[in-house]
Order: sequence, then C-alpha cells, then structure tokens
Amino acid sequence: MAQSKVLQPIHPDIAGKLLDEYAAFHNTHLAHTVPIHELPWDPAIRSTPAVLGGSEPLKVGAVKDYALSKCSLRVFTPEGDPPADGWPVFIFFHGGGWTLGNINTENAFSTNMCNGARCVVVSVGYRLGPENPYPAAVEDAVEALEWVYRQGKRELGINPSRIAVGGSSSGGNLAAILTHKAALAEPPIPLVFQLLVVPVVDNTASTTDDRYPSWQENTNTVSLVPAKMLWFRNNYSPNREDWTNWDNSPIFAPEETFRKAPPAWIAVAELDILRDEGIAYGEKLKEAGVPVEVKVYKGAPHPIMAMDGKWRVSTLERPTNCAGSIYDYKGVLEVGKQLVSDAGVALAKAFGTQ
Repeated sequence: MAQSKVLQPIHPDIAGKLLDEYAAFHNTHLAHTVPIHELPWDPAIRSTPAVLGGSEPLKVGAVKDYALSKCSLRVFTPEGDPPADGWPVFIFFHGGGWTLGNINTENAFSTNMCNGARCVVVSVGYRLGPENPYPAAVEDAVEALEWVYRQGKRELGINPSRIAVGGSSSGGNLAAILTHKAALAEPPIPLVFQLLVVPVVDNTASTTDDRYPSWQENTNTVSLVPAKMLWFRNNYSPNREDWTNWDNSPIFAPEETFRKAPPAWIAVAELDILRDEGIAYGEKLKEAGVPVEVKVYKGAPHPIMAMDGKWRVSTLERPTNCAGSIYDYKGVLEVGKQLVSDAGVALAKAFGTQ
C-alpha cells in the first residue's frame, strides 16, 4: 500500500526537542493531513474535534446545560453532598482559537476538574469568529461570570465567594480578561484563582517581536505554527487596531487590576510559540504582588492539554518488524495526562479541597 504524502513533516529545528510520544502521535495522525488554516473556511469544520487524542469524560454526579442570552453553559456537579456553604465553582473556557470548538469541547478536562477539585465546573460555549468576532466572546464570558455570581447559589448550589476561572489557549485569553473585568465590576466580583493553560495574552505578538523569543524559536514547531495563530487571530479580531485593547490582549490591562487579580497557575509548553507571552504574563502578575506558579512542559507543543487520551499507531507508521508488538495497542500521551493532573491539583489546592 502506497503511503500518503506527508503534508506536515516534523521540522529538523524541533525534531530533537519534541517528545517521542508526541512525535509518534503526529506522524500517525497529523503528518498526512492538510493544516486547517490552509483549507477554505467552512463552519462544518467545527463538527470534528479541534484537537485529536483527547480522553473520554469521567463520570460525575450530574451534567446540565443552561442557555444564556447569546451563549450556553454546561454545568458539571460532583457526586455526593455539597459543602454546607455550597460548592466551589470553576468557570472554564475551551480552546480553539476563538474559531473552533463548542459546548462539547474539552468535556473530559471539565470532568477531571470536577472530580479532582471537588467543585462545580461551568463550561462556557461562547460565540466564535469569524461569524461573531471580537468582542462577542468577551461579552459572553462576562455574562457567564455575572450569571454564576448572581444566580449560581440558587441554580447550582455554589458558593459565590469561591469562584475560580480558567481556560486553554483562546479560552485562557478569555479567563485572564475576566479577572480584570471582575475587578472593575460594580461592585467587584471576588475571584479566588485563575488557571491558564497555554494562554494567548498578547494579540500583537509576532515572529519579529523581540519581547517573546518563543515566536522565533518555535517558528517551525508542530500544531500551532505562526500562520495558524494569525489565521485564528484574524478570524476572531479582524481589526488590527483592536489588538492592543486589554480585553483583547490582557497583558495590557490596567496596573490596578493586575494588583487585584487572583492567584494564578499558568501552564506553558516549551515548543509553543505562545510560551514566552504566558511566562511574561506570569511575571507581570508577580510584579503586582500576585502569587503565581508557572509550569513549563518540556518537549511539548501547544495542544497537549486536550491530548491526554488513548490512541492507536496505524499500520502506516508501524515498523515492518514490529507486528504484534507494542505498536498494535493503544497508548497515552503522558505529558497531556500529567498537565491535566497538575491542573487538578492546583485547582484543588486553591479551593482547599485537596
């Protein structure tokens, strides 16, 4: 059988740095596919997973959907009885470059946080570009927070004084923005924690930007290459003048709101172009006196959080002398599994439920 053409080869610049487990996954499932940013835009693309390799959702006590004015919420409640003062709650925003994903995206991560941190998780199905560009997603994030804060005690059995926010990639962008919005609300909405995974915090960043060396160092990375990131950015925020708005690029938020931000856990991937802006955001929080933990996942590219599941090596990539060996069964991307575990530990610590 003739092999398919390799359309996304692993570049020599990162081949020696990339984790073997990710390289195997990439060569099996991604190398022979056309990059999404090179395809004609079709909203039907959202019907397939934004990232392959995710795990199955865990069993939780209850799952229920709610409709807000322009977005939806999926609420995961732990098994068992709530604390006397109500469940802590984690408001989560999925990744997908403000373009991909939906209410089903990253259900597995939500259930892991629900069980691992013994908290209610509210996953937000926010509006996406290019149909609904900036600031639609920000507006939905704010509405979700206000609804949880004002209605959550009655509707969800949560404690509104124990709210954390978080997200992955573009969702991390929205979560970070929300911490500043919460501080400026009248009255302010108290947040106890922010959990940001490979977040986008500066939409002015580029490969010519000396502020973030990772954009240059990882130009030839896998998954989130610069052209793909700019495709996402332009789908969401087509007006370049908006990129410096702090509710587009939260690294430009007012100093006063940085000082009022909740403690943070920030995960970045060594081979991600976004690595250094995530680290810089953590440093800015630290300079404002906010407790921050930044964790760098070595040898990993951008999408690992959503790649904690099982997969099978295809016959295409199986060495000819390995039939019937380990190449025939399912494996796990341990780095993704570790990140999810670490995030759950950090969230549980913040809530005091560990």
